[in-house]
Amino acid sequence: MTVLEKEQYIALKYTGMEDVLDERSRRRWGAVESRALGRGGPSIVSRATGIGRTTIYAGIAEIRAPNTHAAAGRIRMAGGGRKPIQKTQPAIESALSAILEPTERGHPESVLRWTTRSLSHLAALLQEQTFRISTVTIRKLLKQQHYSLQSNRKRNEGVRHEDRDAQFVYINESVKEQQKNGQPCISIDTKKKENVGNYKNNGQEWHKRGEPIEVNMHDFPNKALGKAIPYGVYDIVENKGWVNVGVTADTAQFAVESIRRWWKYMGHERYQHATELLITADSGGSNSARSRLWKVELQKLANELQMKIRIRHFPPGTSKWNKIEHRLFSMITKNWRGRPLDSLATIVNLIGNTKTKTGLTVRAMLDQNTYEKGIKVSDAELAAVHITRDAFHGEWNYSISSQGSVVQ
Repeated sequence: MTVLEKEQYIALKYTGMEDVLDERSRRRWGAVESRALGRGGPSIVSRATGIGRTTIYAGIAEIRAPNTHAAAGRIRMAGGGRKPIQKTQPAIESALSAILEPTERGHPESVLRWTTRSLSHLAALLQEQTFRISTVTIRKLLKQQHYSLQSNRKRNEGVRHEDRDAQFVYINESVKEQQKNGQPCISIDTKKKENVGNYKNNGQEWHKRGEPIEVNMHDFPNKALGKAIPYGVYDIVENKGWVNVGVTADTAQFAVESIRRWWKYMGHERYQHATELLITADSGGSNSARSRLWKVELQKLANELQMKIRIRHFPPGTSKWNKIEHRLFSMITKNWRGRPLDSLATIVNLIGNTKTKTGLTVRAMLDQNTYEKGIKVSDAELAAVHITRDAFHGEWNYSISSQGSVVQ
């Protein structure tokens, strides 16, 4: 067990006991735990709990020679104990708050604007202001003021479009209408590209103790093995997924080919009498709302299937709302956690064996076609697309009818 793991273990135990420990039992508990850890135990317990090392050493001394100085029923001798730092240095809390949270976030006068907020750095800054304080005491003060160690959290979606929520409602109503009419409705997107090879994959799996899977020290791409590009198609009604694993480039041709394969191997059997297909997608990437090639390729697909294809794009910056993200891709990531993706066959098999208790099943196929980047679409080719744009945000909501059919 590493030192960090020991600290986390002790901190977890202490959190469950802290409220019921008085001063003496806290001192004794810290002493017992530090002795059990062996060399370096007092320092580990102190960092994990905030109990001072001198207090822990005092507890160890009491265990070795029980304290007989305190009167019966007392925790310490009369008048014993250090006074709280808030009494000996009354301005300490306000000084610490001024360092941590200046009146204006990012204020140029903030001393922490360009530095880390480590305990040692905070202690040094306060000591420069003539305060007498240690890192252990700063940890205590931070906990008392409800501070905790936190990482960044992804929440900001950039500039929020004024019709964002209205587009969500529009998509939802379109999906409900499609379901009511018994027509297919799919969510599409490209999953993160994966380096193929014996590389570390996040997550943990059960193995015999001390026998982890050994992977490459560095994640430099292997040009011979290349990358895998999983493009997903998720059937919202049936809770079934299809993943087309490409090996060249994530282009509009690749995206439409993935939809074509889904229809051939899964969709056609389920929706034999379908007359239209609804697709929900984000606004960028290979299925971008602005891509000319995407629309031209959809026209080819509409001609082949002899059906209308309706598209609903999520507003820019909101792709995580697309159902495929949390209903299919997240489950695939869980299924291959801790497993090196050492070959394309491994990737296809791991994806194809993804299942959930709620009934999700997934099929996967390797796509070894070559998809070229940078294909230009002329104005004439774009004009030949039978596209009808909806009255509400036609750049996001439109339909493509098969050529020769009546455009509705």
